[in-house]
Amino acid sequence: MNTPIKNRYEFLYLFDCENGNPNGDPDAGNSPRIDPEDMHGLVSDVAIKRRVRNYVQMKHANGGSYAIFVEHGTNLNTKIALAHESHSAESGVAPGMPPFDSSKKKWVTTKDKAQAAREWMCSTFFDVRTFGAVMSTGPNAGQVRGPVQVAFSRSVDPIFPMDVSITRMAVSDNDIKGANVGSAEFRAWESKQAEDELRTMGRKSLVSYGLYATKGFVSANLAQGTQFTDADLNELWEAFANMFDHDRSASKGVMACRDLFVFKHVGTDTDLVQREKQAMLGCAPAHHLLDLGRIIDVPALKGSGKTPRCYADYAVTQHLERMPKGVELWRWDFSENRLIKA
Repeated sequence: MNTPIKNRYEFLYLFDCENGNPNGDPDAGNSPRIDPEDMHGLVSDVAIKRRVRNYVQMKHANGGSYAIFVEHGTNLNTKIALAHESHSAESGVAPGMPPFDSSKKKWVTTKDKAQAAREWMCSTFFDVRTFGAVMSTGPNAGQVRGPVQVAFSRSVDPIFPMDVSITRMAVSDNDIKGANVGSAEFRAWESKQAEDELRTMGRKSLVSYGLYATKGFVSANLAQGTQFTDADLNELWEAFANMFDHDRSASKGVMACRDLFVFKHVGTDTDLVQREKQAMLGCAPAHHLLDLGRIIDVPALKGSGKTPRCYADYAVTQHLERMPKGVELWRWDFSENRLIKA
C-alpha cells in the first residue's frame, strides 16, 4: 500500500531557452516576461506546472490515478460533479449530486459530502494531490492545499527581449461574408487581388538565450492530507527532467532542462521516531539550501564582459562541504534518467 511521503524536500531546477519565448506576458503583447527593474527574465509558476501536467497526462494517457484535473479546454465543474457521483462507498457517504438551491443558485453540499468528493479528487487526479486545487466553483468538493509549490522562475543574468518581424506568405482575409460563401467565392476574391496584397507581416518575440532558475518546495505534512506518495514524487522529478522534450513549438525556440538539484531532509536524531519528525519538519531553512552561491553556485556573467549564449557559458558547481546536517543532496542523472545521491 502506498503511503504519503515522510520527508521534506526543496529543489532547484535549471532550464534554458535559446531563440524563443519561454513565457509570454499577455499584458505586454506576449513579449517574454521580465522584471522591469533589472531586466531579468521571469517564467510563471503556472507555465511550469502546465508542462508538468502535460507530461504526466501524456505518459499515463490521462488515466488511472494519474489523470489531470486542470485539463486544457475543459470545464472543471464537470469533474467535480463526477466526484460527487463516483466517490467510493468506503467514505460512508452515499454518492450523488448534492441538491441545488434555486433561490441561492448554488448546490447545498454538506461537509461530509464535500470531504468525500475531495478525497476522490485527490485519489484520481495527480495535479490535485500534487499542486492542490480550488474545487468550490460548482458542486463543492472543498479546497486542497498541495504539498508541491513552485515559485516564479528567474533568469540568472539579464535578458534582452527582441521583437522580430517576419513575412507571412499568405493572408486570412475575412472580409468576404454571407450565408452562401464557400471556397469558390474565396477563390474568386483571391484571383482579383494583387500579389503583394496576398502577403502580410507578422512579429515574433524572443530572447537569444536565457538560463532560468526555479525554486520549489515539497511539504511532507501537506502530503498527508492529499496522499501524495513517493511514486507521485518520482513522477514529478521525471516530468521536470523530460517535459520540454514534449513541449516543442516554433515560438518557444529550444528549451531544455539543464540540471535538477533536490535537497532531501532525513534528520539526525538516533531515535527513529524523532528522526522521522525531523525529516518531515526539516533540518535547515529553505533559503539556506536554495540561495544561489551557497550550496549550488551558478555564477552570473554580469560584469564579465561576456554575453551568455549557451549553457556551457556557465560553470554550475555544488559545495557539499556546506551542506547542513540532516540534509542530503540529490542530482538528476540524465544517462540513467533518475535522481542519484551527490
